[in-house]
Amino acid sequence: MKTPRPSPSETPAGEGGPVTKGGKRDGRHVRGLASAQRIVDTTIQLIAEEGMAGVTMQRIAARIGSSNALVVFHFGSKDKLFRAVLEYLNDQFAKLWENTVRAPGLSPAKRIVAAMDCARHFRREHPDWVVVWVLFGSDRQTMQLDRMISLPNDRAYLAETRALLADIAREGGYGDVDIGSLADGLNYLVHGAWYWDTFNPEAAQSEALHKAGMTLLRHAFPRSFPVGE
Repeated sequence: MKTPRPSPSETPAGEGGPVTKGGKRDGRHVRGLASAQRIVDTTIQLIAEEGMAGVTMQRIAARIGSSNALVVFHFGSKDKLFRAVLEYLNDQFAKLWENTVRAPGLSPAKRIVAAMDCARHFRREHPDWVVVWVLFGSDRQTMQLDRMISLPNDRAYLAETRALLADIAREGGYGDVDIGSLADGLNYLVHGAWYWDTFNPEAAQSEALHKAGMTLLRHAFPRSFPVGE
């Protein structure tokens, strides 16, 4: 699992960035970060509303009421802008994972449940982010970029999930559980739910992901996930 990279939105005004001789933060740097983040946010909104095909640097500039030159100044090209969007989405999910799945004091069983709920929470709180992420992975022009940026993180989450399941099996004395298949199954549930919710938004509030995941966990580890908890 990678450590989340700082993104423009994670640097509050007046914090981070170069310091002037007088000890003050460079206002131009702060404004530049805010401007770049506004472009990323606008790109996400535009893709979520209209899909990938119609997104151009000119349309993004028009949406924020600025010139195309500003977008080019910050990102250089649409490919670099799309890369920044994907890195931002990955960073935001990584931060949520860190704060929930890796929260201090949780048992491996609670961390697994937190991992499923992390994906569900991310989808409910930021539906546009997940829509854009799914579209990046589905569009032929951006699929390779998504694989390059997102796939290593997805594999790291899967490896961490597999390690947690192995801990549960060891601590609970479950010697006959196929940890690899169980981890893959939970991974398919999460990604399938994101795709299904993206193209069927009325199903976005469904509890099916959590219930199906808990059914699998209770079947594999009945003593660790008793019914009613």
